[in-house]
Amino acid sequence: MEEQKNNPLHGKTLEMILTHLVEYYGWDELGARININSFTSNPSIKSSLTFLRKTPWARKKVEDLYLKTLS
Repeated sequence: MEEQKNNPLHGKTLEMILTHLVEYYGWDELGARININSFTSNPSIKSSLTFLRKTPWARKKVEDLYLKTLS
């Protein structure tokens, strides 16, 4: 538990992160920043979460972008 106190992602669900990014950027801008099909072709939170949970490199990009928006 002690090692998590400085982790800004601690306690954040992938759904919370994705919802924040969609509200912040919108689907079009999010798709332009992270070019994945679930953001550019008929995007939805549900389909994006399914993809991101199965694809570590895409999840990392989403988490990194989220951290950038917090700065």
